[in-house]
Amino acid sequence: MSMRSKVAKWRNVGRFCVGRANDYGELLGVELEETKTRLVRELSALVALAVAGLFTLSFVCIAIIATAWRTPYFLQVVWGVAATWLVVSVISLLFVRAQKPGRSLHLLQREIRSDLDTLKEALK
Repeated sequence: MSMRSKVAKWRNVGRFCVGRANDYGELLGVELEETKTRLVRELSALVALAVAGLFTLSFVCIAIIATAWRTPYFLQVVWGVAATWLVVSVISLLFVRAQKPGRSLHLLQREIRSDLDTLKEALK
């Protein structure tokens, strides 16, 4: 392969990379906006669910404890409620740790991989 053809090949690769850099910038902006929107929506829903769930469970627990007030089983009921909360917390922790994290910027990653494969083929 002559020096001239190598220079021409690298010039073409450079033009390709410069042309794609603008596309990457646009794609990054779109993906960031999409990710932000999805994140805000999911976090809002999770916060609302957590607050509603905690209020509901708190009032149920208070009702259970109030029902057992002045009975011989009062202490067992209180400790049973506390143990139930502990079990729920441990199970929740296990579920959170088992979740697969969401993929961000996967379109941009796919485009960059595709372009790198194209560049590898062009440089062969």
